[in-house]
Amino acid sequence: MSVADLLIDNPRPAISDPRQTSVQVHQHLRHLITTGTLPPGTELKQAELARLFRVSRTPLREAFRMLQEEGLIVAEPNQRGRVTELDVNELDQIYGSRIALEGFGVRLTTGRLTAEEADDARATLARMLSAGQAHDLPAWNRAHQHFHEVLVSRVGARACRTIVSFTELSERYLNAYHSSRPEAPAGRHREHQQLLAAVLGTDGAESAFLLARHLEVTAISVLADIAPGSDAIAVRHAVQLVAAPKLAEAAQRRSGAGTGRAHLATS
Repeated sequence: MSVADLLIDNPRPAISDPRQTSVQVHQHLRHLITTGTLPPGTELKQAELARLFRVSRTPLREAFRMLQEEGLIVAEPNQRGRVTELDVNELDQIYGSRIALEGFGVRLTTGRLTAEEADDARATLARMLSAGQAHDLPAWNRAHQHFHEVLVSRVGARACRTIVSFTELSERYLNAYHSSRPEAPAGRHREHQQLLAAVLGTDGAESAFLLARHLEVTAISVLADIAPGSDAIAVRHAVQLVAAPKLAEAAQRRSGAGTGRAHLATS
């Protein structure tokens, strides 16, 4: 299928400021790649995209450069690029980074959301459930991203932008997974409810633990779908880092229970 056919239902990038044409073309192409509209392996020609987007080739060249730096396309001769294939190691590193950064973010945010922000999160959660039950993946993705942004909203604007960037990069992997499992988004609703309840509480370590486990389950599921048997080393290390206090607490409880059983057995 040609790029023109793939983009037939997608509007051209909205260029609100001619001085920002390169940035807005880059953002538009990035969105098309991360949502799977332009699937892995798609050949991108600067001349064709310039015609479709009604822009000159100059902003396309700059957009291609930025996409290449992000690892979303590989450069080819004659002003062409190709959307990169899904990569197991990249997915592992993306989710490892998300666990570390979002774990930090929910710790800072726990107990600090305003009443308006809490209501926004609850409403967003309701939209996620509705979209998931309707198998409306684009609507679920939008609500899901916003929900996670609320959970880390006290981390600061700079760190939040980095988190959003990693979230967007993970989206094309998640979309590939959900395409064959349309019931999956709604199936994670309970986990999202627990996450929100924790962030509205006072235990930041509990929020970080639930967040780490939530993203770990997602990463392991998607990795198993793409490359069964792959070792999610970055994800596992990130979970150990973020969830260490709760994991140590659980280990201490198990140790105490074991000591208690041993005492009863010798009494």
